[in-house]
Amino acid sequence: MRDTLHSPLRLGPLRPWPTLGVVAALALLPLAALAIGQPFYVVFATRVLIYALIASSLNLLIGYGGMVSFGHAAFVGAGAYTVALLMPAGIISAWLLWPASLLAGAFLAFLIGALSLRTRGVSFIMITLAFAQMAYYLVQSLRALGSDDGLTLSARPSLGFPSLGFLDLDRDATFYYVALAILLGALAAARGLLNAPLGRALQGIRDNETRMEAIGFATYRLKLLVFVIAGAAAGLGGGLLASLNGLVGPNLLHWTQSGLLMIMVILGGTGRLQGGALGAAVLLIAEELIAEHTIHWPLGIGVVLLAVVLFAPEGLLGGLSGLARRRRANRAGT
Repeated sequence: MRDTLHSPLRLGPLRPWPTLGVVAALALLPLAALAIGQPFYVVFATRVLIYALIASSLNLLIGYGGMVSFGHAAFVGAGAYTVALLMPAGIISAWLLWPASLLAGAFLAFLIGALSLRTRGVSFIMITLAFAQMAYYLVQSLRALGSDDGLTLSARPSLGFPSLGFLDLDRDATFYYVALAILLGALAAARGLLNAPLGRALQGIRDNETRMEAIGFATYRLKLLVFVIAGAAAGLGGGLLASLNGLVGPNLLHWTQSGLLMIMVILGGTGRLQGGALGAAVLLIAEELIAEHTIHWPLGIGVVLLAVVLFAPEGLLGGLSGLARRRRANRAGT
């Protein structure tokens, strides 16, 4: 147990100046976009932040737990449809809607994980995919959920401060800052979890599950707990997406969405805390830039992914870390 729990898996301290610089740049982004008369970029950046949250939740499974889930989009859809169903019922408070979407993602993750986690490897991948596709076809077939057309939201949720106009979620900048706060809070919570005994045991299971079972860890329960946590975060992301777009459709649960999330994680770097967030930003920005010039933007995305896999197999963050290490080694050598 000592070898596993005290192995060098602990995340090191954050570098204050780079971290503050990134946060400051993100905080100033809406102001810059509005200053140049491009409010569209505020909505786009908000979408990037939400996908960064969802991709980070998947990275928790793949990068730190070794659980390659191909059905993560199901949890996103669960959260999105929860918001879309509750708002017409008169529940408009974001303080109720978003926790409800989180719980919906967690509940579905518990149901799927309880069965899927009894398998490993390719079987686990295929079972998660099968469950996600079952959820997709179920949603598509139910008229109460809008079938192919999905559901629309007449307005965005409310934070409950009508006298404070700057806290109105109908303002794109306000929604952006709320999404940014949620993402930063989720990353901080993930960092705390990974540095806790639970997170370090999870990484031990990823490296050698048989050994962890032999020394007394309830590996199934630990993996299920983390699977539920990741599903909850994805459900919250789905609730945020529904609130931002005002439209929910069955495409949110399709396996292609799960594949897109997996690409984000691979691009940024599996097993790196900010990998999912960076991958989401790079993929969505690349998609936006390429789509402006050609309708064949998936081909361009494929080229980007291929380049990353060939030249930075550990993802963009892994490549940057390796470059930094080589520079420090060169300086030390001179």
